[in-house]
Amino acid sequence: MSEQRARRAYVETYGCQMNISDGELMEGILEGRGYEIVDAPERADVVLVNTCAIREHAEQRVLGRVSQLNGLKRERPAMVLGVTGCMAQRMGRTLLEQAPYVDLVMGPDGYRTLPETLARLNGGVRAVPEAPATGAVPPTEAAPVSERSGRRGPQLAVLQLDMDENYQGLEQRRADGPSAWVPIQRGCDHRCTYCIVPYVRGGEKNRAAPEILSEVRELAERGVTEVTLLGQTVNSYVWSDVRFPSLLRDVARIDGIRRVRFTSPHPNDVTSELVEVMAEEPAVCEHLHLPAQAGNDRTLRRMLRRYTVESLLATIGRVRVAIPDIALSTDIIVAFPGETDAEFRDTLTLMRTVRFDEAYTYKFSARAGTPATRLPPDDFVDPDEAQARLQELIDVARGVQSEINRGEVGRIEEVLIEGEGRDAGQIRGRTRRNKVVVFDGDPSRVGSYTRTRLERTTGATFAGSELRVGPREPAAV
Repeated sequence: MSEQRARRAYVETYGCQMNISDGELMEGILEGRGYEIVDAPERADVVLVNTCAIREHAEQRVLGRVSQLNGLKRERPAMVLGVTGCMAQRMGRTLLEQAPYVDLVMGPDGYRTLPETLARLNGGVRAVPEAPATGAVPPTEAAPVSERSGRRGPQLAVLQLDMDENYQGLEQRRADGPSAWVPIQRGCDHRCTYCIVPYVRGGEKNRAAPEILSEVRELAERGVTEVTLLGQTVNSYVWSDVRFPSLLRDVARIDGIRRVRFTSPHPNDVTSELVEVMAEEPAVCEHLHLPAQAGNDRTLRRMLRRYTVESLLATIGRVRVAIPDIALSTDIIVAFPGETDAEFRDTLTLMRTVRFDEAYTYKFSARAGTPATRLPPDDFVDPDEAQARLQELIDVARGVQSEINRGEVGRIEEVLIEGEGRDAGQIRGRTRRNKVVVFDGDPSRVGSYTRTRLERTTGATFAGSELRVGPREPAAV
């Protein structure tokens, strides 16, 4: 009798870097239990859509995608269709009611039990090796949604938040390439009034520092040269007597690691010690993502951000004194409930004052369960006005970015080659300051470092030319 083939799984991820890391984690767990990870849902026995819940638009996009995948499921009824991640945690069994063709909803704290959970589902694996006991709460079976759903077999919801789950001891399935995400923290202890994260990922849980350092060493041995430390408020990390600046320094000194980044920090935890490490350690990149969210003190108070515009500017000032060549990026939300036009214009003033190299801009999206949704109805900004503010913010942010980048034409930068460019014969890389550069080259060189001269810019990215020979030139001219 021929040996039965391995079950096949496909993970499709939406959202932030933490979600990308979680997708790699699920792939690693499944691969470790005998699954073959495939690159298309059409080839899979199990399809998992790994989701984000930060904004309503992201959730609507996922619902549309899951509906599409239901067409594939109709053709192959034994296929297991699951929704995982923050949206699954937020919606829970409601998602099973809205999309009765979904077999599984699983929140971020359930991944350790993923193989056992799949084994319980119709069409799931029937012979899964026993996993070590973890203390995790077992999945719960949802009642049938309706007679009309045409379902055969159970639906499962795994939604318990586990305050001890930081995924310690689990290995991610890393994508090939020179860079790797390294999660060091899960959840968040802040309660920003607009943010769903604490309610879908729970409170802050930090991994053991020795395990993090061991993981980075293993990555370096595999040829990874750039790591990004991940956390919801990454610089609030503390484990035993190890705080984030100390961990960052230790990671930066691991043999083989040439670049270290981290995201996303909270402005309140940008300490003098952290700035000192960033300035002193050659491997720490000259880039800081600093989510400002707004440029008005009243709005920041209503957001529960716990800093003022003055203190934010003071922090940025300290960083720029210590690291004059630092590139700054930020997140900004417009039309938060109660924001007046004058307060919005304070945010535009902040953008022009700080001159961020890049800004990720959003209009407020109400998330059920967050405190902001309980603000008085009259506080909510008219949707057309909110869109107009967002567009004005985008125009200001792009204008500043274009001015900064035009001023950097002529610089010579070290570039890590990351992949192919859009046009044939071009490759794409990233500078230490997180600027994207496209230049002529061979895609087989992905993972190597070179120096390029920045020759022109489209506003957001650069076109450059590679410097192959000659004496070493300064990092910037």
